[in-house]
Amino acid sequence: MDSKEFELIIFGATSFVGKILCNYLVQEHHETGLKWAIASRSEAKLQALRESLGEEGRELPSFVADSFDEAALRQLCERTDVVISTVGPYALYGETLVRLCAETGTDYCDLTGEAQWIRRMIERYQGRAQDSGARLVHCCGFDSIPSDLGVKYLQQQALQHFGEFCQRVKMRVKTSKGGASGGTIASGVNVYKEAARDAELREELKDLYSLCPVQWQARTEQRTIGVEYDEDFHAWTAPFIMAAINTRIVLRSNALHSPPYSEAFAYDEATLCGDGEAGHKRARRIARVTTLAGWMLAIPPLRWILLRFLPKPGEGPTPQQQREGHYDLRFHGQTASGDRITVRVTGDRDPGYGSTAKMLAQAGISLSREVPHSDLQGGFWTPATAFGQELFARLQDHAGLTFEVQAVDLNKVPVMEEAELADA
Repeated sequence: MDSKEFELIIFGATSFVGKILCNYLVQEHHETGLKWAIASRSEAKLQALRESLGEEGRELPSFVADSFDEAALRQLCERTDVVISTVGPYALYGETLVRLCAETGTDYCDLTGEAQWIRRMIERYQGRAQDSGARLVHCCGFDSIPSDLGVKYLQQQALQHFGEFCQRVKMRVKTSKGGASGGTIASGVNVYKEAARDAELREELKDLYSLCPVQWQARTEQRTIGVEYDEDFHAWTAPFIMAAINTRIVLRSNALHSPPYSEAFAYDEATLCGDGEAGHKRARRIARVTTLAGWMLAIPPLRWILLRFLPKPGEGPTPQQQREGHYDLRFHGQTASGDRITVRVTGDRDPGYGSTAKMLAQAGISLSREVPHSDLQGGFWTPATAFGQELFARLQDHAGLTFEVQAVDLNKVPVMEEAELADA
């Protein structure tokens, strides 16, 4: 799209997910002519990473850059089409790079799930990004590509089958297997620390529309799903830990989409726990553990105890655990006319790392190669509003995801006939 030296620079290449991403790029794209480089704050760790990547990796250009070194970060921005950042917690280490991308017109992707930080970045740098032409896309990992693109895929299919978008959509996690990393835990802990000292942030975290443009006034009441029975899936549900960030991203996509899916659009997420009493017990157990973990993270002495038993930054699932991981998400949508559709989205690696690394890499490549500036202006975008059909193809061809329709249920009785029958 321009004459810059690289298509991608991976900033934070020596982080836990950064290493996975680099291994993936070496294996998947060594013959596609991809021009990319790696960057980190440690020359020694960069050298070790290059050696671990084999013959292809030894030839990779590398750059030393710290999260707060403006001169080094500016040089990265000036040499690449897209920066992919894996350096978190982003609220602690991410702002300088975002600001410089916005100022220099450099495109940007990351895998953050920190809603409070995303909102601050939009508020502070949206104008600069629009002026420079930089396209910045947060949440290009498990949070929130499967949710955001799952809804987009469902809505495309609804429009094709019904001639209208779905007004209500729900996502349910049918199965998921994977481990947590210390980096993700550190990001979550930082949110609790920020909220503990900021009353306004505590209120913001209750607002599922916090990432929508301020001019977006169509605020349908949204539901947070707990332990309840889902008639559409014939199963009990429990809270889903990623629902808070995913819902915000999907609602922002609806607000940015032209036209929106619906001005009365409603979206929620939960985990399926099975039918009957066994499913009910499992849902209650998950809800209790989720609540207890939240309380422990919110109270400093209890947080210290909990963190002793959780992975530290740089730690996470083993390569075998990543390969054996997977996820299966189900989306159910209903139009204002009563038509219903169900789609399925699956991934072939553990959600947070094996699959996230592949999604993030393909998002960066797609942004560089397949999203011309004439089609997408500068600013902060969501995955569903930044990327076209090319990313769906990339995710299915190269990242182990699937998108498929499971059921289409046309409302065969027109609304007027139903009213007439009721009158009769």
